[in-house]
Amino acid sequence: MIIESQFKPAWWLKNRHCQTIWQKIERRKLKCETIEQTIELDDGDFIQLNWTEKPNKDCNKPIVLVLHGLEGSINSTYAKGMMNAIKHKGWIGVLLHFRSCGGRPNRLMRAYHSGETTDLAFIANWLKKQYPETPLSCISFSLGANVLCKYLGESGELAPFIASVGICPPLDLAASCVRIQKGFSKVYQKYLLDMMLDNITRKLQRVDLSHKINISPKALKSIKNLWQFDDLITAPLHDFHDASDYYQQSSGKQFLKNIQKPTLLLHALDDPFLSNKSVPKSSDLSHRVTYEMSKFGGHVGFISGKTPFKGEYWMETRSLSFIENHL
Repeated sequence: MIIESQFKPAWWLKNRHCQTIWQKIERRKLKCETIEQTIELDDGDFIQLNWTEKPNKDCNKPIVLVLHGLEGSINSTYAKGMMNAIKHKGWIGVLLHFRSCGGRPNRLMRAYHSGETTDLAFIANWLKKQYPETPLSCISFSLGANVLCKYLGESGELAPFIASVGICPPLDLAASCVRIQKGFSKVYQKYLLDMMLDNITRKLQRVDLSHKINISPKALKSIKNLWQFDDLITAPLHDFHDASDYYQQSSGKQFLKNIQKPTLLLHALDDPFLSNKSVPKSSDLSHRVTYEMSKFGGHVGFISGKTPFKGEYWMETRSLSFIENHL
């Protein structure tokens, strides 16, 4: 079902860009102590996890898996904030780094993308086997939220999460890629694109990708938007025909009908990253999906509060409340 959100933005922080940027300013020195774990994979690569605390085999504290957004990591302010909120709740948070995002380049001729669900499926099942008595749930952001929606739709009843939350998922990737190329949103695109180009440049120095992509350093520097990057890098690296094919196959909207576990999706109509074409119709949703729309909130913002320059992070409270209701 589609519902209207109860979120009320801070009176001093209604602007979409202020909502989007504020926590990077206010929380720039936020600390989040974690324990790193590296899991070796059968394909010769590895996955990096960061825990708020390492559970023992008999752990019965709820475990919340956290998925970051594009070029995110445990150092992202939204990730640190959510992990701290989980810990404060008395639960255990564990952040999954998508391949190449944890500060160490992955080893294989691949990286991560908006439709890559195999690593999420592996970790979800691994957590279930390692901690069979522990209730599992998932909270995800932006790109990670699209990955979660696709995974939940693919897995149906087999998904091990009691409940899940997706914050600002770009459920129509093509439309959102066009949206971020307009107006002030170009600033966000440049910020993300610069990180992506740095990441792939480092990877090209360590791994021979010539069997997948054939691009010169000059051509790499000529990439000016996310669509071009996905067309020249993401698509061929992960066996898509082109960016359009990648977006069509990976957009989460088409998987929402098949979700069989309680799922909350948060969307702000003023999100400067996402096209409102990402908003599904009621007929696109299974009875297990609650799509909550707010007039305000920006992208991964949702900051409320009455005291000027002291934000209250509503998306953390709302996410944990939804999960608690299903424990």
